[in-house]
Amino acid sequence: MGRHRRQRGEPARTESPITTLTLNGEEHQVSAAADATLLDVLRDELGLQGTKLGCGRGECGACTVLVDGRAVLACITLASRVRGHVETIEGLAEPARALRAAFADTGAFQCGYCTPGQVVRAAGLIRSGAVPADDRALRHQLAGNICRCTGYQAIVEAVRTAADAAAAAS
Repeated sequence: MGRHRRQRGEPARTESPITTLTLNGEEHQVSAAADATLLDVLRDELGLQGTKLGCGRGECGACTVLVDGRAVLACITLASRVRGHVETIEGLAEPARALRAAFADTGAFQCGYCTPGQVVRAAGLIRSGAVPADDRALRHQLAGNICRCTGYQAIVEAVRTAADAAAAAS
């Protein structure tokens, strides 16, 4: 897998048994090294490039996906351990249309690198109905996703706008 190429002196990795991933509503059979991360499998084996590699240590949130509706960092999650339904930014393209529009309307992204992780985390939060009314508390909920460009206020506004629209629609 692309990100984990073996270095000189590093022992060869063994392939794990075939793992079934339920991804964006479809089952996929994947065979990957036992230490392959969910991010490796998504990008390298399944060709889903929307989930980004940022830090590779679970600190930046660029690789955020939802597993059974809960935000998970794909760069530190072993693919062989994933149980449940995985949703990526590709799978949320249609369901998160209003959220994506709110990001665009408020200027909540600039370079766009963190945007998929931001949108995935926010979509999970909105879907759960747990968007706090207080902006400070909302910032805390979004804190696992780092953005170096926007200063976060536009991101908070986008999430608040989409959450209000979702609440009004239900």
